[in-house]
Amino acid sequence: MLKVGLTGGIGAGKSEVSRLLVGHGAVLVDADAVAREVVAPGTPGLAAVAGAFGEEVLAPDGTLDRPKLGSIVFADPGKLAVLNSIVHPLVGARSRELESAAAEDAVVVHDVPLLTENGLASLYDLVIVVDASPATQLDRLVRLRGMTEDDARARMAAQAAREDRLRIADIVIDNDVPLPDLQRRVREVWDGLARRAAAGPE
Repeated sequence: MLKVGLTGGIGAGKSEVSRLLVGHGAVLVDADAVAREVVAPGTPGLAAVAGAFGEEVLAPDGTLDRPKLGSIVFADPGKLAVLNSIVHPLVGARSRELESAAAEDAVVVHDVPLLTENGLASLYDLVIVVDASPATQLDRLVRLRGMTEDDARARMAAQAAREDRLRIADIVIDNDVPLPDLQRRVREVWDGLARRAAAGPE
């Protein structure tokens, strides 16, 4: 099994690359999806979050009110640390479960938006960074996601610097290119990953 960490700045096109890799046969573990799963209604994770932050972080239907929780934790580093101490171990455990269910020769791609920020590169056999210029990121966030320019810039500034992401990359996929070029590059990368996974531990 080859464990790959996939990351990239907001608007760089990481989701498109993960979709293409899955199309070639990768097993995807999506950190955002797992983070939602571990605090779904009825889970110990949701009970722990409600216990730490009060019932007001629950929506009327019993789900987690993410905007409400966000407004509490992002204004207070101490509270954010409490939330992370609850959620991160649950995400890690669930991600390992999903990974262990994959075949022995699988390429398991962990899509982790904050891989750089949280210092997680050492968890993977190699790290792929999807890279795009800040101008391209900004354009995509405004044009495709409907953000205001100020909001887009703030979201970009809250993440790791581009140089920091590139520093931890074993493979860089340039996504400042037309889609056919991106598809060709992902196919090349996939061929290399599949060969490494088939060869087993080095």
